[in-house]
Amino acid sequence: MSAPAPRPVGESSPAREQNQDNLYASAIAEFGPAIARLAAACERDRDLQQDLLQDIHVAVWRSFAAFRNQCSLRTWVYRVAHNAAASFARRHRKFRRAHLVSLEQLDERAEESPVERLHDEAAVTERLRELIRQLKPIDRDVILLYLEGIDAASIGDVLGLSADNVAQKIHRTKKVLQRRFRMGA
Repeated sequence: MSAPAPRPVGESSPAREQNQDNLYASAIAEFGPAIARLAAACERDRDLQQDLLQDIHVAVWRSFAAFRNQCSLRTWVYRVAHNAAASFARRHRKFRRAHLVSLEQLDERAEESPVERLHDEAAVTERLRELIRQLKPIDRDVILLYLEGIDAASIGDVLGLSADNVAQKIHRTKKVLQRRFRMGA
């Protein structure tokens, strides 16, 4: 009886593909709603939201071919999802560049807009999403992860920032968003 022929380099084994599928299924079961919220927060257009969500799902599935438990599953999934969202944003940036603003610019605009009263919870949520969408990607990513209940150290792991930098960004972003939301801007 002869030994089985070795697989060519780069060819995955059925066991590895099964593990990749299992990891993906587990990750989506646990983090699927958060990924959908990320897509909704990053993209206003429903069709583009779906495109982004699909890109994220593909990226997460593909990433499990290289997953070696170097970090938690949560950190891995969020890192991949945010990287996919950033890549998506870069591909579509030329169409939206004029709409992204820094925290300072967002804060300055507060005085330019009339005060709105929002009573409907769905309208309030959409209003907050719209303010978050206007942020630059790094500020948007930090606040979205914070809103998912992730601590500053973990956000730093996902985004490659120090925990202190993340904490500062969270504090500044919350203040600006709160002021803008109250002013209806």
